[in-house]
Amino acid sequence: MRFAVLSFPGSSCDVDMYHALLDIVGVGAEIVSHLDADLNNFDAVVIPTGASYGDYLRPGALAQSSKSIDGLKAFADSGKPILGVGNGFQILVEAGILPGAFLRNKGLKFRSGNAKLAVQNSTSTFTSIYEEGQQITLPFAHEYGNYYVDADTASQLQEQNRIVFTYEDGNLDGSVEKIAGVLNEQGNVLGMMPLPERAVEEIIGGTDGLPLFRSILKNWSEKNVNHA
Repeated sequence: MRFAVLSFPGSSCDVDMYHALLDIVGVGAEIVSHLDADLNNFDAVVIPTGASYGDYLRPGALAQSSKSIDGLKAFADSGKPILGVGNGFQILVEAGILPGAFLRNKGLKFRSGNAKLAVQNSTSTFTSIYEEGQQITLPFAHEYGNYYVDADTASQLQEQNRIVFTYEDGNLDGSVEKIAGVLNEQGNVLGMMPLPERAVEEIIGGTDGLPLFRSILKNWSEKNVNHA
């Protein structure tokens, strides 16, 4: 399985994601510039965190005008998995691939640390190795982590089981319905603010992010590897 790590100017954690995929999960990975992003030969795309274009205007706002976004939308339409974490989630929202918008944290300050999450959907491409309701801890670092959708959209996300992760430690940044991670309608695109690539080794504080990447690999293997 081959992952594209889609990098924009200011995507400061593309190397972290590359290391997690290649060295820890053990899949093929390549950092791909948004300027020449040909995604056709990849099985999955990951958009790492950082501050694309310096978060000018809004986080992710300028990235959505990159020529790579049309290819990213086509990749999403193909049914292949896309994961956006942190700023990557914000890019997916600004591009219209995922619903909603991002506001400044409720306290109007940048925050970082470890977030306690609950797995609300353990049947998705990204969470099949987790257990339903399992509590995990993942790092986060954001100023615009306050995820917003209107009441009708929030109800739709709940009815369609598209809320994958929720905050279970007070939801200090104010996200609607405590949402920390959400799927598109097709279920093959996940955006999340916490950073699973920073939780794949015990030496850096834990491995609660590892099952997410292994879930993607497991799902792909079940669909593409001939076990006969």
